[in-house]
Amino acid sequence: MTQPDTELRVSKIENGTVIDHVTAGEALRVLAILGIDGTEGETVSVGINVPSDRLGRKDVVKVEGMELSQDEVDVLSLIAPDATINIIREYEVIEKSRVDRPESVVGVLTCPNTNCITNAGEPVNTHFDVLDTGVQCRYCETIIRENITDHIET
Repeated sequence: MTQPDTELRVSKIENGTVIDHVTAGEALRVLAILGIDGTEGETVSVGINVPSDRLGRKDVVKVEGMELSQDEVDVLSLIAPDATINIIREYEVIEKSRVDRPESVVGVLTCPNTNCITNAGEPVNTHFDVLDTGVQCRYCETIIRENITDHIET
């Protein structure tokens, strides 16, 4: 008989953000969106392909000492539409919310079309409309369907 999985795989954090219910296998992309690569000394815990009653398998990302901006949450929603964001203070969840896919994202992604006005040195923020299958540049209509994280403005 198999024993139930009761082991706490990742320890609690004192203050920061827990991004739960991330699509299985996408945790490293979540870290890329947040600009976390380990070189700045952030304390990060990552669970990849952990059991989930709701999703079957999921990823979990815990970042000590960081709360997400709305822009970061909007981009996360593009690759992790079922994610929940938990704000932790003194080891307690003080706020819990589900991500909502925005209708558009502004100034967050770069357009891959080199002829787009946003790449011409003009003072124009990128503006992408969110589609069911990706995102579309509002200026040149280029559609990004895969590897959205490759187009995050830095």
